[in-house]
Amino acid sequence: MATKKSVGSLKEADLKGKRVFVRVDLNVPLDDNFNITDDTRIRAAVPTIKYLMGHGARVILSSHLLDIVPPLSDALFIWVKNRAHASTEGVAKYLKPAVAGFLMQKELDYLVGAVANPKKPFAAIVGGSKVSSKIGVIESLLGKVDILLLGGGMIFTFYMAQGYSVGSSLVEEDKLGLATSLMETAKSKGVSLLLPTDVVIADKFAADANSKIVPASQIPDGWMGLDIGPDSIKTFSEALDTTKTIIWNGPMGVFEFEKFASGTEAIAKQLAELGGKGVTTIIGGGDSVAAVEKVGLADKMSHISTGGGASLELLEGKPLPGVLALDDA
Repeated sequence: MATKKSVGSLKEADLKGKRVFVRVDLNVPLDDNFNITDDTRIRAAVPTIKYLMGHGARVILSSHLLDIVPPLSDALFIWVKNRAHASTEGVAKYLKPAVAGFLMQKELDYLVGAVANPKKPFAAIVGGSKVSSKIGVIESLLGKVDILLLGGGMIFTFYMAQGYSVGSSLVEEDKLGLATSLMETAKSKGVSLLLPTDVVIADKFAADANSKIVPASQIPDGWMGLDIGPDSIKTFSEALDTTKTIIWNGPMGVFEFEKFASGTEAIAKQLAELGGKGVTTIIGGGDSVAAVEKVGLADKMSHISTGGGASLELLEGKPLPGVLALDDA
């Protein structure tokens, strides 16, 4: 992907008196009373807005836009989002220059730049409930990383593929062949693929479930795995200690339930500690962002992506129409 021009390249002469259309992502979570529960995306857009106003621009903010935009001959376009919508890809074709805001530039620097040319050793931590939702990411990362750590519900598909008993754990039986193939690919590429060796299991999917720790290969019938165990946390931490770049996408367990949050929280704390030692730590969107926010360590990470599903697409190497529409640097 070609390097894209950033808002920082625009000076006062380019901006003073100009109407600048800024497409921002204000899709923030709300509670039942419509109060904002996480303002991360709003705060992330502030530096771009302040920069533009400080250089004399007349800022027009949008999160949604009508299909028909009247001609604006003295307008510029600043992009802070990424999917193919009229207010991203469409507007960028007609308003020039079209450049990335500071947030988008940082997303590209880390999710494209740092991943393409990482400081080695490079590790990826991939979690989440289903292998199917992370196939593209895992396949892409296997060509780049030295270490791949897997957690979350997806691990039980890998266990079943190896003949383990998984009890009532979540398994995608139609992906058993894929799991085997991914493990073989990792081996052929010399990637150290680590699966948890022990898991925290529960007798039901609930916050108040009975729980215990068992070896990954010995989950009894009627029980389901909901988190990685303490031995796995230790093994994962030791592997991460050897790295210089880490990207994390997806939780290690059902961190919304306190009993099953230890694995995810331990990874977050480990990354925060390593970040303080100069390791590049990238939180690649999704629930791992919520997990880092939950333990109050967001400011300890090198970069936290606010891009949601688009973060996954960037990690997979997919072209994003809204990004392609921006001016090349």
